[in-house]
Amino acid sequence: MEKLKIIGGNKLSGSISCSGAKNAALPMLAATILTDKLVTFKNLPYLQDITTMFEILGSMGADITLNESMDFSISTKNLKIFEARYELVKTMRASILVLGSLVARHGFARIALPGGCAIGTRPVDFHLDALSKLGANIELKGGYIEASCKKLKGCEINFPGISVTGTENIMMASVLAEGVTVLRNVAKEPEVVDLANFLNSIGAKVTGAGTDEIVIEGVKDLQESNFTIPADRIEAGTYLIAAAITYGNVTIKNIDSSRMNNITDHLKLSGAAISIKENEISLDMEKSSLAPVDISTAPFPGFPTDMQAQYTVLNSLSPGSSVVSENVFENRFMHVQELNRMGCDIDVRGSNAFIKGVNKLTGAPVMATDLRASASLILAGLCAEGETIVDRIYHIDRGYERIEEKLSYLGANITRVPN
Repeated sequence: MEKLKIIGGNKLSGSISCSGAKNAALPMLAATILTDKLVTFKNLPYLQDITTMFEILGSMGADITLNESMDFSISTKNLKIFEARYELVKTMRASILVLGSLVARHGFARIALPGGCAIGTRPVDFHLDALSKLGANIELKGGYIEASCKKLKGCEINFPGISVTGTENIMMASVLAEGVTVLRNVAKEPEVVDLANFLNSIGAKVTGAGTDEIVIEGVKDLQESNFTIPADRIEAGTYLIAAAITYGNVTIKNIDSSRMNNITDHLKLSGAAISIKENEISLDMEKSSLAPVDISTAPFPGFPTDMQAQYTVLNSLSPGSSVVSENVFENRFMHVQELNRMGCDIDVRGSNAFIKGVNKLTGAPVMATDLRASASLILAGLCAEGETIVDRIYHIDRGYERIEEKLSYLGANITRVPN
């Protein structure tokens, strides 16, 4: 198992391009099950979660090819197995996304109850209840979800709480359902909009994505598509924070800045000079000082929970006090103990982290507990005196493409080392 070794103290400067968004790509890959036509993706990120989804699709009989332009083509025309096995599903929560597509097209799915990061309870009840309303018969057997139907039929579904994967799964299930499906109290994240755009590119009729209500008019047949994965807003935000806490000057290219408003607005309050041009964001901290900013996570367009751990590091290096409130997941402060070992002063009480800014951090061996916690430890290492070793970096490889290469290009002293 590899680790990351970081020697802190280097200011980051320069420009990098943002990779494709994992959280947009995964549901689109699951949605390829809906069509028997060829689908080609551009800008697909090279990540462990993407590889896992490929393995799940491949185990069902999908044909996946890579061309000379590094575009991936997927054909699910000849699927023979409608099951996602536990050994593949256990590492990735998003595996549940194949459920809706399988039931919609093939009338049956057997999916292991999913795993993923240990950041709190994320029940699949929303998915199963909604599928039942569409006409699927749901059973839980030996740690597996079994769903079957003759034909899904459109209906009105009011989600009891906002769920991104729940919204996405039922969107996909509804594409081939008879009649019209109306989904209310849905997630409005940009990745939901991206999925709707992809579904429409293969011939679906989805409207309202990005609002509280999504309407899907069922269709009988779908078509082929050549689709570009949008850039990863969480990756972009992570590198902007890296620039801020090292008092650097960094430009992120290939990013839709309109999806970053909540993050960039908070960074401005933290003292950063932000410049926004078409498809790029620049952050300059060379003539500024960090200032603490209270953070409260919420579904989009609120502050993203996936940026909470990173901003906790920024606040820890800002003179003064701040409070970070986690309102999405109940167990998402697992990085705090490791950050405190590096010199942070963070006191977690319930869903709030009370932070007192410190003058410096000290390098230490630390252990990642989940994807975004990994990012926060790397950020802390960039600023810490001496050497930081980040263990369990398989978490970071699930969501950041070549993170050590991109940070090195910006001037960080970071290398991947064997265990």
